[in-house]
Formats: sequence, C-alpha cells, structure tokens
Amino acid sequence: MPICKIALASALILTVFLSFHSETAEASDSANWDEGFEVPINGRNNPYNLAPEEYQAFVNQGKIHTQIYPVSVSGLIPPYDPVLRFLDTETDNPLLIALRKIFTATTGKTNLDDILGWVGLAKYPAITDSGVYQVPRPTTQKLPSRLGFGLIEKDGTTGFSISCAACHAGSLFGKTVLGMTNRFPGANHAFVSLKGLAPYADSTIFKIFNTATPGENRLFERAIKNLKAVAVRDPLLPGLDTSLSQVSLSLAKRNPDSWASKNDFLEAHPRYDRLQDVPADSKPAVWWNLKYKNRWLSDGSIVSGNPVFTNILWNEIGRGVDLHELDQWLSSNSKIIEELTTAVFSIEAPKYTDFFPAEKINLEAAKRGEVLFNQSCTQCHGQYQKAWSQPGSESLSAKDRLQTLQVNYKRHTPVFDVGTDRFRSQGMASLVALNKLEISQRNQTLVKTQVGYVPPPLVGIWARWPYLHNNSVPDLCSLLTSARNRPVTYYAGEAVNPNSDFDSQCNGYPKGAKIPSAWKTENRFYDTRRKGLGNAGHDEGIVSRNGVDIFSQEQKLDLIQFLQTL
Repeated sequence: MPICKIALASALILTVFLSFHSETAEASDSANWDEGFEVPINGRNNPYNLAPEEYQAFVNQGKIHTQIYPVSVSGLIPPYDPVLRFLDTETDNPLLIALRKIFTATTGKTNLDDILGWVGLAKYPAITDSGVYQVPRPTTQKLPSRLGFGLIEKDGTTGFSISCAACHAGSLFGKTVLGMTNRFPGANHAFVSLKGLAPYADSTIFKIFNTATPGENRLFERAIKNLKAVAVRDPLLPGLDTSLSQVSLSLAKRNPDSWASKNDFLEAHPRYDRLQDVPADSKPAVWWNLKYKNRWLSDGSIVSGNPVFTNILWNEIGRGVDLHELDQWLSSNSKIIEELTTAVFSIEAPKYTDFFPAEKINLEAAKRGEVLFNQSCTQCHGQYQKAWSQPGSESLSAKDRLQTLQVNYKRHTPVFDVGTDRFRSQGMASLVALNKLEISQRNQTLVKTQVGYVPPPLVGIWARWPYLHNNSVPDLCSLLTSARNRPVTYYAGEAVNPNSDFDSQCNGYPKGAKIPSAWKTENRFYDTRRKGLGNAGHDEGIVSRNGVDIFSQEQKLDLIQFLQTL
C-alpha cells in the first residue's frame, strides 16, 4: 500500500470523533418536560427541585459531563493512544517521520492541540474563576488544555470523544465561559474535511502501523463501521453549525422504521433529503436562556421532552450509533442525564460589568433606554426589573444599581415570524420524522415545525454578538436599524482584546477602519447576500416603519446602554 494511503488511514482516527449536535434541544423524569408546561417567573435553574447541597453536587458533576462526554456507547469513540503515538511521540523512524509530513501537508496540523484548536475547542482558563466563570477541571484524567475533549473507557481500552463544551463554551476577553456560544466552532468543517479519508481506512494497516492492541483495533473498526451511517455538511461560514443537517442526512442513511435501523444499501445510497441542497445553518445556542423556556431550539420546534436528553439522541444519530444500544444506556444512566441537565439549566450569563467598569454605563441613558424598551420590546422579549428602580437604590454601588432583580419572560415560549431568514426554521421539516422513533416517543421528544423563531430572553444579550440565528447582524446598532440599511458584509474575529475586538458603543464587531487587520481573511468575511445568511427581518414594525428607522441614533445608544445591563 502506498505511504500516502497508510497516512490517510492513520489520519482517519482523527476524524471520527468530530460529529455532535450544537443546538440544545429535551426524557421522562421527575422534572416536568410536558408540552405547554408553564415556566415560573425567573425561570427554573433547579428543574428537579433538589435540596441545596444535592443541587450543587449535581451542578458540579454535570459541568464535568459537559467537558467529558459521558455516553460510553457513543457511535464514534476512536482509540486514544494510537493518536498520540502518531502525532506526539518522538521518533527517529524515517517511515513515521515521512507519514507525519504527509499528514501535516494534508491537514495543516502537527499535534493534538493543533487539531483540537482546529475543531474550535476553547482553552481551559489559566486561573480558576468562581461563579459564572467556574469551569471545574476534571481531575481524573490527564487531558489536553482544551474544553470538550475527554477519554472514555470502552472494550478494555481507552478511546476519546468530543463533548457539549465544543460548541457551548467560549472565550470572552480572557475568561472562559461555559454555556456561551463558541463563536467559531470548527468541528463540522473538520469532520467534512477529514471524512473524505474514510475510503482509505484499513483496519489491518491501522493495527500494524500503530502497533494497536486488539481493543484499540476493535474501537477503530467500530468507529469506521458507524461512520458509514453518518452524513455531514460543511457550514456556510465559521461560526455556524450544521448539526441539524447532519442529523437529517444521517437519518436518510437508515431504514425509516421506529428504530432507524442500519441499512448497508442506504449507507451507500441514501434517500434524498432537502437539506442536501438547502442550508439550515445556525449558531450554537447559549445555555443560560434554557431555564426561561418550555420549548427549545432557535425556532421553538422541540415542544416537549428534556432538551439535554434530546440533544444526546440527535447527537448520537449524527455519530452513527445503534439506537437500541443508546436506549439501553439512557435508561440505565438517568442520574447522569439529571446531573447534566441541572448543570446546563444552572448556567448564568456573564455580566458586562465583569469586563468593563460600571461607570462605563451611563445610568441616565440606560434608564431612558429602559423606557424605550418597555414601550417597544417587552411584548416579545419580556420585562426586566432593575435595581435602580427600587427604593434606596441611591445608596447602592454603581455596579449593584445595574443589577437585574427579576426576569419576567413569557410563561409559554413564543414563536414569531418577524421576517428573518427562513431557511433554518424550514429545515426542521426534515426532522419531523424523528417523532416516529420509539426512543423519541418513550421520552416525550416531540418536533412541531414552527413559522419563525423564538424571540429569546435578553439576559446576557451584550455577550451574544453577532445577532440573529445565522450571525447575519454584527452589532446591536445594526439590529436596531432598518434591514435595508444594515451592513451587507462584515469581518468577524475572536473576543480577545476588549479595546480592539469589540465596539462597546454599538455592542458588537468593530466596523470600518477599526476592523483588526488580522481579521481580514476569507474565512472571517461574512456576506449576507449568500443563501441562508440573509440579514432581513426584525425590522418592519419593530425598529422601522415603511423602511424608516423608528429610533434616532441617540435612542439606539440609550437602548444599547440598557441592554448591556441585562
């Protein structure tokens, strides 16, 4: 076999873990996940009504699960040691050196950390923070310095997988925020790039070349087999996720029965699905809004069932798992699901004043913005009770005056069609087929297509730029402007330096001459004229009338000052 083919076969072990579902979508348990369940005021960060000590234990363990994927029957668990032997072990073997050069030329990566960075995994914080920024680092595993990469013991050997944190943990001006949108998740793109190597995979060559143990070889063969039941689609742009398409297109490789059983013919010749041609990309959702909702995903199409449970189900369809095997695992590991769910629902949003001095908020401007908000925005986004409105607030510190005391979001999560790009919500029509699955019915997961999207609670809205489900609006100034006057294109980048990477006045990406030069690359260029990336909507009757802005520039800035305090 040619050297390049051996290299490609070895490289494949790096691809089979890169499939996961990013939008958090809900398992019959002691919490209420019924359709139409009325959400209490201020949400439910403790869905199982646990006592304080038990609650904190569940949160802590659940946060570990978000980093080390707990599903030991996951469809794609490649063996770990062969990866290290191939990538990170010093060698004077000329053949191995040559193969590494070929691999580097193919992928542009030279070590495991490079690859995990390519996948988009955030780095662990150098200093352990508390509260919102507490990321309990697992102590039971010696892991790379990236969130979302974990080891799994299976079949007498060690494999590895990627967890929820890959899409739902991000870096914000030097702090790592668990539950925040990863602005540039790379797993979908990496998976597409490397899945093309599958035809070159050969378990015999893998075993010989990597001196693999029988257990490692079994994991490799299992992953290759399950990979055949997985279909992927490249995101339109970095920052967007194609997990919706991955689930639907992977289902098209299975039988249309109640267990979506495997079919060798369909794996090679899948049924047609519209998501082969139609984009349904969206950004990963923040976790801190889940507590306020009773339906999930950006379009509210999951109307019942535990969203964490459902996320695992969809995730594993996108990893080629046998659903009988998954059903057995889920039934036997309800505590893990409850810990993970409790952790996800406990997440709080980062505050603007954690990064900027409270004095940067002009209190009088924020109060004027509150009036405008209550006049124009509460019907969709709820009301927010501020500390500055309480008697005696004058004696509070500048930071404490800005606190939100109560979130009065809708008791029943609304969905409105305000003219935003429809491709994402229309894509859910392909996933109605999930309702027929036995595993969905047993656990109350129900998909109902919606026209439009959920107007989310605006807690932490300041940290969620760019805006709309498809990242088509770079800042809040633009979102408060008539769609025809919004930027058609913009450049995006990481939130590293608060002075250069963030426009605090408009709250979002810098524009014009303030764009960092390092951002001006093709894969950071956002063009809203592309199909699925449209920036229309959320304007007529909301921020404009007959195409004319309702708010003056001064009023927009007042509104933004208020929104930055939520």
